[in-house]
Amino acid sequence: MLFVCGQNRLRSPTAEQVFADWPGIEVDSAGLKPESDTPLTPEALSWAELIFVMEKAQRRKLEQRFRPHLGGKRIICLDIADRYSFMEPALVELLLARVSRHLPAR
Repeated sequence: MLFVCGQNRLRSPTAEQVFADWPGIEVDSAGLKPESDTPLTPEALSWAELIFVMEKAQRRKLEQRFRPHLGGKRIICLDIADRYSFMEPALVELLLARVSRHLPAR
């Protein structure tokens, strides 16, 4: 499972940390912008069956830039705006509410 946001500094690293210990899944995170802490690569997409983006615009950018690497991948937009800090409780709560239903039960 891969979490993608703009710069991989706040939302997607928070999601990666929140779900790191979830049983039965592997998680990673990356950013769409070249200056991201961990820029998204085709290799990162290759192992992910499920990809979560934080905003609709990020989904469009992902599909435009990486279309050849997305075959059969499920992409889910979480609709989480870029207004949270890393591990902010409100962000963690949103992530748990919006991501958990797509994962195997604990």
